[in-house]
Amino acid sequence: MKKFILPLLLLLAVGMLVAVESAPSDVVGYVKYPCVAGLNMIALPLQTTWTTAGELGDAYPGSFDTIAYWDFAGQTWFGATDLGGFWDGDFPIASGNVLMLSSYAPVDVYSIGNLPAANASYTIGIGLNTIMVPLNRSDLIMAGDVGTSVGNLDTVGYWDNAAQTFFGATDLGGFWDGDYNVYIGMPLMVSSYGTTTWPTRAASNNSIGTRSK
Repeated sequence: MKKFILPLLLLLAVGMLVAVESAPSDVVGYVKYPCVAGLNMIALPLQTTWTTAGELGDAYPGSFDTIAYWDFAGQTWFGATDLGGFWDGDFPIASGNVLMLSSYAPVDVYSIGNLPAANASYTIGIGLNTIMVPLNRSDLIMAGDVGTSVGNLDTVGYWDNAAQTFFGATDLGGFWDGDYNVYIGMPLMVSSYGTTTWPTRAASNNSIGTRSK
């Protein structure tokens, strides 16, 4: 698999979540991630019909040359590269995944579908990890809220499209220096000094609204 190198620090593209209720227990909608020419971080909050990175890429013909995921064990990015219809190093994707896309030009990427059968949950280890703010965690307003909820985190970061770099909030003993707003569906890169599974409790708020950066 082709190795895709990105700067090491900490992640995201602006996102907007819109949904309509089609039945009492069946909520469908979409999340929009506006991407720029360059690197962009997205997530897949809703049930996705794409099973591989290549299928996502083919849904936006001519838009992306590389689609990458964060490999925790290697602490680096690995990507699938478009070789003219064949995605070298293709890999499976699923709801809740966080991805880094290398785009030729500005394009809006959508996660469209039903609410996932299970809310996103992540196994977090010592080092850098990618996570997404789950759809049922609208109680998390700031990066510091995420850090406090997860525990064992010293940095909660996002990818800035315009600057093409990571910015992060750092825990200074209960005060999160550089704190910023987060929203459901937002992909994040977190630096952990412990191991945990997050989130571990059931949703208290399952509503879907509109959030913007």
